[in-house]
Amino acid sequence: MLCHITAARRGPLIWIAPFLWTLAFGLWGLSRQDSVWRDEAATWQVAGRPADRIGEMLGNVDAVHGLYYFFMHGLFEVFGASTTTLRLPSVLAVAAAASCVALIGRRLAGSCAGLGGGLALGLLPAVQFYLQEGRPYALVAAGAAVSTLLLVSLLGGGPGRRAWPRWTAYGITVLVCALLNWLSLLILPTHAVTLWWVRAGRGVWLRWTAYGAGAVAGALPLILFSRTQSDQVSWIPPLTWHMLIGPGILLAIGALGAWADRPDRSRLSVAAVGLPLLAVPQLGLIGLSLVQPLFLDRYVLFGMLGLALLIGAALGAAVRACAPRFPRASALLVPAVIGVAVLALLPVELGKRAPASRVDDVLAVAGEVARLKEDGDAVLFVPAARRDTALVSPGAFTGLDDIALARTPVASATLKGEEADPARIRAAMLARRRVLLVTDSAKVAKAPSAERDKTKAAVLREHFTVVEDRQVRGRRLTVYERRA
Repeated sequence: MLCHITAARRGPLIWIAPFLWTLAFGLWGLSRQDSVWRDEAATWQVAGRPADRIGEMLGNVDAVHGLYYFFMHGLFEVFGASTTTLRLPSVLAVAAAASCVALIGRRLAGSCAGLGGGLALGLLPAVQFYLQEGRPYALVAAGAAVSTLLLVSLLGGGPGRRAWPRWTAYGITVLVCALLNWLSLLILPTHAVTLWWVRAGRGVWLRWTAYGAGAVAGALPLILFSRTQSDQVSWIPPLTWHMLIGPGILLAIGALGAWADRPDRSRLSVAAVGLPLLAVPQLGLIGLSLVQPLFLDRYVLFGMLGLALLIGAALGAAVRACAPRFPRASALLVPAVIGVAVLALLPVELGKRAPASRVDDVLAVAGEVARLKEDGDAVLFVPAARRDTALVSPGAFTGLDDIALARTPVASATLKGEEADPARIRAAMLARRRVLLVTDSAKVAKAPSAERDKTKAAVLREHFTVVEDRQVRGRRLTVYERRA
């Protein structure tokens, strides 16, 4: 067992083992049976645009994800568009975060705590979801892990060590995370609680304030501009009491881990780092959601780093308690617990790697379109955002006329394009013999709210007959023929 071999031999292995473990865990089922859901489709279709077109789009929508889109554009240019290119950055990011958790845990509570926490991170259900997700949340978690490791290093460093390079790295890391998602700035009050907990000196407070303020100042233009696009999150429901059950359970588990660490304010401990890291982002997002609904767990995914640290601390405490009486058993405790957790969470692990784990799949319905289309057919999308299927799989729509589209997404610098007015859509539909409608499956579909979509539905109902209807992985393809 790694935490029981000599210090000289176990040093690198304490962080290498969690990295490789999490990497293997992330690569398992990475393609999700060749499925891509709507959020990932946004990344896919934006990353495939020229860089200048991405910049134009950010002026209208999704500015908060601008840095991520440019990053993914570079990867798509080098490696090509695929589910591997889409998701591998998240896998590598969580693997790096697991290594940071292991290093923090080892520094604060010993090798077994570090190893246990690092191995546990990728097993957490919330982390498993975003471990294989083509969105920026895993990258933000990795950045939060790096900034926390730097802070721990600064708080525990000896008097002769140069601190300014690490403070500079800290400020840059916090800034980059904020440019990926500015809600990651909740890491600053998180670290402030840690500084208060350990009674940090005035000099540390001044440096932390200066570099943290620099990061906030660097992200402030993005924060202010993205607020003009706040209608993008208008769909998030208001906070309700039942939404607090999950965070409450996580905080209770974290509190048990903190208690196992036997914290006190005379030393830097796992509890002093992990408990704020788990609690403050959750509580901060709850507070923000009282002003504007924003409560989505992905925005504070980095809080799971704290939970992993505290789980590691509990495992380390259990190993120390067993070692005097059962030395051989204690050496196997961490791998045994991790193994049991893998087996216990197997339904979750398999579920997260299945297309059904997401609300829909833009690729599966594209295959149905390719199979059922005929030359000269028209295609419609309800709502217009379901055009992402054609944007990600343009080959499947070759030969179809998108009769509602007035300006393409690229030309209009939007995600879904600009559609014609209802009267023109009606006239275009009545001039067609066959129309293919791509929409949500009945299970998740909502009644049309836009006038254009109401017009599409009314014309199809009054003048067309359904001849084919396919529902696959959250999307629906219906083929209509004009009545004689």
